[in-house]
Amino acid sequence: MIGYYIIAGLIFIVSLYVSNKLKSKFKTYSKVYLQNGMSGKEIAEKMLHDNGIFDVKVISTPGMLTDHYNPQKKTVNLSESVYSQRNAASAAVAAHECGHAVQHARAYGWLQMRSQLVPVVSVASRFSQWVILGGLVLMASTAFGSTILLVGIFLYAMGTLFSFITLPVEYDASKRALVWLETENMLSPQEHDAAEDSLKWAARTYVVAAVGSLATLMYFVSIYLGRD
Repeated sequence: MIGYYIIAGLIFIVSLYVSNKLKSKFKTYSKVYLQNGMSGKEIAEKMLHDNGIFDVKVISTPGMLTDHYNPQKKTVNLSESVYSQRNAASAAVAAHECGHAVQHARAYGWLQMRSQLVPVVSVASRFSQWVILGGLVLMASTAFGSTILLVGIFLYAMGTLFSFITLPVEYDASKRALVWLETENMLSPQEHDAAEDSLKWAARTYVVAAVGSLATLMYFVSIYLGRD
């Protein structure tokens, strides 16, 4: 138990550090203005068109760091600041989200796998904690509690699997973005370095989340094996 709390505490500290570092990087690189004067929206539209994608719309969405690609609606959703601003951070995010659209258009395997898991993970993540809690409570009074705990662990494992499948999807989208930005000479060397560093720190948030999920899963497994 103590070992788990130590690991959970370390993961929380690392997660907080990475999150704050990401915000700091984006704040810094938001001041690196693009020589080409293009907004995030314009960067996104050009990347889509250069990749032969004309059925995906680039739209603005409220909030900060709310950028995402919606494969069902075929929209690249950029947060208000990314959509309108003309800096290295905006270019990086806009190109990254378009990287997902390119993945979709090219039937990228990891993206297809993640998309197929979304409905299952949506249900599993909603109930896993409650089922695990119920199993832990019932284990004190009935052997059936172990079975319930195992079901909860399986549901939680689906979310952990999803977080690890997300990693190659995110890293590949960033790679596609950076290659396009460089190949098309969209950014100066300084701007490109800023965009690359932004995407590296963004990707690290997914790594920390996946490791944290795995550590929690292993803790629940250890409880089941110790009580079974």
